[in-house]
Amino acid sequence: MSDVRHVLVLPDRDAAEEAAEALVDRFGVREEPQLVRDALAGEDDAEDAQWLVVVEDPDARLDAAALDAFAGEWDGWREAP
Repeated sequence: MSDVRHVLVLPDRDAAEEAAEALVDRFGVREEPQLVRDALAGEDDAEDAQWLVVVEDPDARLDAAALDAFAGEWDGWREAP
C-alpha cells in the first residue's frame, strides 16, 4: 500500500466545496477531502486565493487523468506530484 495524495487546485471556495462533495459521489473517496486556502504569493486579499482539495488515496486507486478532467469541470487542475 502506498500513500498517494492528490491535490486539486480550484479557483474559489465554492468550487472547492462542490468538488469535494462530488469526489465522494463520483469516485467513492472514503475519507472526506480536505479544503485548504492557498493565498497567491504576495496577495492578502481573500479574492486572490485559490483553494486546494486534498484527496488521500492510500490504495492508489484513483486515476490521475480522471481527476485532472474532474478538476477541469470547475476551471481547476490536478497538481502533478
